[in-house]
Amino acid sequence: MLTFDEYCDAIVAQTDLLTRHVKGADPAAQVPTCPGWDLGRLLRHVGGDHRWAEEIVRTRATGPIDDDPVNDPAAYAGLDDCAIGGWLVEGATRLAGTLRAAGPDVPVWTPADEQLVQQSAMFWARRMTYETLLHRADAALVTGAEFVVEESLAVDAVEEWLEFSTVPEAYDPLPGLPELLGNGRTLGLDAGAAGQWLLDLGGDRPVWRRGTGAAAVSVRGPVTDLLLFLYARPAPGVETRGDSELLDLWLRRTRFWLEA
Repeated sequence: MLTFDEYCDAIVAQTDLLTRHVKGADPAAQVPTCPGWDLGRLLRHVGGDHRWAEEIVRTRATGPIDDDPVNDPAAYAGLDDCAIGGWLVEGATRLAGTLRAAGPDVPVWTPADEQLVQQSAMFWARRMTYETLLHRADAALVTGAEFVVEESLAVDAVEEWLEFSTVPEAYDPLPGLPELLGNGRTLGLDAGAAGQWLLDLGGDRPVWRRGTGAAAVSVRGPVTDLLLFLYARPAPGVETRGDSELLDLWLRRTRFWLEA
């Protein structure tokens, strides 16, 4: 993981890059990686996310709060498209300030599994960093902007994904779906010098570690492409080898939270 302050810095930096990507762009342009969304809705979603997380941390919420500003496209319908860049930066800056004032260990509600993730402001600092980064990728795809990610961020974002892949929703049996866990089921992620990871699905729950090992299926590519692949974004640099059915099933299960 990065430090708490690094996450706070990254939220603002990623938002600033996002606003540069979309400067002068048509807000009605469709976002292919977010079906049914146009660019204006994507940007309002990101700004709503920042404001929702900021309220959770500022109020020290002990349970879920209304997330309409995140999911309702009409929540910020009155926001002028010409002002949206400043609005995004203002929200990110306020979120970072609230996080810093709280500190990483202040207890707050999170949607993550309490047994796996500390219920604290640190969760929100990390999650909002990558929420912003991935939607920056969506915007860059629309506008043709160059999408570049610092290696340390991409590596940590992959590991955040792997942590989400170990929660019960990602592996508990579901009607109509094959069992994910099973003897000999292993998955390797290989980003070369940036990092390598092995996920073992052979026990009673998934376990991941850094490093290599025998894998039933492997995914290889530059770490940024690997991250985009996990998030179901175009990743031309990724190659897969081995048990494609296992990989497809794992991706289907681990992407549950993207649809929530």
